[in-house]
Formats: sequence, structure tokens, C-alpha cells
Amino acid sequence: VQLQASGGGTVQAGGSLRLSCVASGPTFITYAVAWIRQAPEKDRELVAAISWTGKSTYYTDSVKGRFTISRDNAKNTVSLQMNSLKPEDTAVYYCAGTAQYTMATIVSYYDDWGQGTQVTVSS
Repeated sequence: VQLQASGGGTVQAGGSLRLSCVASGPTFITYAVAWIRQAPEKDRELVAAISWTGKSTYYTDSVKGRFTISRDNAKNTVSLQMNSLKPEDTAVYYCAGTAQYTMATIVSYYDDWGQGTQVTVSS
């Protein structure tokens, strides 16, 4: 499965962005998918994850109530709606997938990665 992320940009604090991850390949429906971000000089952080059915989701504490992950398996797409953005959300955001787990909350469990999309939140 190949993954392609898009939707990043520059917004002011309090604004919103919607990231999209489009996958190629018929097996996407069996993949758990996560959005993982990396800020300069910081470790990668798993922000949100969704099971292959879409019934289970996970959010890191700092984005709960602000971000929403969803998927449309008919369109091979996983989205991340980001509201009430903060300067500390600034990072490169990657979508990543794994067929090894129904859902995973550990970055190293994800095998397939898309290119990143830059999100910059100005204060």
C-alpha cells in the first residue's frame, strides 16, 4: 500500500485544517492507519489512529477534543480534521499504515509511510 498525505498549510492559532491520506491498493481496507507528527528536534508522536473498520480510534491527550480521525474505505481515504489549532501543533504530519494490527498506538508498529505534509500554526 502506498500512502499520500495532503492538506497541510499555514493557519493562525484557533484555525482549522483537514488532512487527507489517500491509499493505493486493494488491501487498504485491512490496514490500521495513524497520523504521526514530527516537530523540529522532537521525536515522532502518534497523534491519532483508527482501526481498519473505523470503529476504534485513539488520540493522544494533547489533541483530544480538537482533532477527529475518520476513514472512508470505499475511497481509500483517511482524514484528520484539526480544529482549535495551537502553535505547538506545528509539525510535519505523516500518515502511516499497518496490516499487522487491527489498531496500533506505537509509532514503530507502522510499516508503510506516506510523505509528510507541513502544518504551521502561527500565534
